[in-house]
Amino acid sequence: MNSANETKLQNQEPEDIELEAENITQETQLNTEEMDSESKKEKIYSQNQQAKFGYIKYVSLGILTVQNSALGLSMRYARTRNGVLFSAAAAVLMTEILKLAICIVLVINESGGIRRGSQVLYSTVILNIKDTLRVGVPSFLYVIQNNLLYVSASNLDAATNQVTYQLKLLTTAFFAVLVLKKRLKRWQWGALGLLVIGVALVQLTSTEAKNKASESQSKVLGFSAVLAACFISGFAGIYFEKVLKESDISVWMRNVQLSLLSVPIGIITYLIDSKGAILELLKGFDGFVWYLIILQAAGGLIVAVVVKYADNILKGFATSVAIIISCIASMFLLNFHLTIQFAIGALIVISSIFLYGYVPKKKEPRNPLSV
Repeated sequence: MNSANETKLQNQEPEDIELEAENITQETQLNTEEMDSESKKEKIYSQNQQAKFGYIKYVSLGILTVQNSALGLSMRYARTRNGVLFSAAAAVLMTEILKLAICIVLVINESGGIRRGSQVLYSTVILNIKDTLRVGVPSFLYVIQNNLLYVSASNLDAATNQVTYQLKLLTTAFFAVLVLKKRLKRWQWGALGLLVIGVALVQLTSTEAKNKASESQSKVLGFSAVLAACFISGFAGIYFEKVLKESDISVWMRNVQLSLLSVPIGIITYLIDSKGAILELLKGFDGFVWYLIILQAAGGLIVAVVVKYADNILKGFATSVAIIISCIASMFLLNFHLTIQFAIGALIVISSIFLYGYVPKKKEPRNPLSV
């Protein structure tokens, strides 16, 4: 009770004093209840946000798993089927243009309209050009990586290609420690090792039907391409994760910046690859190639969500599980056969996922007064 209330009570009759004191008590109680109510609301909101982020994380991981399952098989088929072969550099360029268009639409929708969205895009991308240029490094690397993946898919069978590409898990973990200063536990490093072994066992059991395209494939070129893609994937992914988590800019706006810089890089890459044959940009493009472009563009956006709400290593595990799914699917499409070695490899991969996510319970301090 403050001094003003005390003076007021001294100048009143006993009945009035009791009534005033009761009113003050009720007001104090109401204020306390309101504070408790606000505290409960904040707590509930915080819990809802955590649940929402957890939901987004696992849903995006699941979608990424399915997308990667389809992408591996589709890319291999597109590069080895009969017919006019499309330009990989052109496909990468079209993918970046599609991603840019999708992300601009998402930013406009997120901003509440075309006018407001245009203002946000201009102020974030153009006026804040230094921040936009921060994603220039991953933009360049992702274009090179995607081109290398087409090269490896053209020269290596699906099994060898996907097994070798799992080295990106180790490069991702390495760059996570080096760039983000993450500390992995011993069992997490062990889980990464087990994951590679398990995926290798699974993939080495697969056999793919021979086709005419296999005669013109270069294993040396394929291995070189996929190994380079592993290192690029590890560094670019961690770099982009660092940029995303160090700012309040939405993931869709970041992807606008990323694709906006990737498009001119993709144009230069195509011109170099095709020796300036601009009129042949869409040569060999049919419904399946456009489906592949949409699938790859969607994967890039899903990855952005995953690295925002999870991390790159969890993304790698989702990709590895996708390989197992694609192997099972390929049993009906590319003459893969299930063996004991495949089953053992799948079990190792699943075990490694649980091992990596294992969090030991902290021991509660013992009360010295307890018996």
